[in-house]
Amino acid sequence: MNRLVLLTTRDCHLCGAARAALDRVREATGESWAETDVADDPASARDYGDRLPVLLLDGREHGYWDVDVPRLLRDLKSPPP
Repeated sequence: MNRLVLLTTRDCHLCGAARAALDRVREATGESWAETDVADDPASARDYGDRLPVLLLDGREHGYWDVDVPRLLRDLKSPPP
């Protein structure tokens, strides 16, 4: 299971930058990430649709619209709950 999950959807203009940031984090830490399109889940689309992309760390919302790389690198040093 990936600690990092990026919630996206089609035509998300900010999602490309979030993917690139997560690729940089992966290169720096070796931590892989997964992407989930919320359009496939009506409840997630309702909950997250106006804030995409949303980054989940260990199943909890870590941020939305952009990836705060320094904060994410710091938080990845903490063990999963």
